[in-house]
Amino acid sequence: MMVVDWTALLLGLVAGAVMGAVFFLGLALGMRLALRSRNTIGLLSLSAVLRIAALLLAGWVIVAHGGPWAFAGYGLAFLAARVIATTLARVDAPAEGAP
Repeated sequence: MMVVDWTALLLGLVAGAVMGAVFFLGLALGMRLALRSRNTIGLLSLSAVLRIAALLLAGWVIVAHGGPWAFAGYGLAFLAARVIATTLARVDAPAEGAP
């Protein structure tokens, strides 16, 4: 029988939700800044590197402290944050051909 470490899972869920929110808010901010900038590619690249590095570093710390159950929670919460962010982006997007 598999034993679930609920504390580690909860730690991973909380950390994954926070990092997911930070990741996608950073993406939104990076896109807004890049679309107003003359150096679009450089700004988007810097934003991506910083967001990915922060996400991986936080994931590494969570796994080091919580083990595989924390990793599972972290991944599930980030996936949920992604689904929420993409759903909100679709809702806010103007319809094709709209003024």
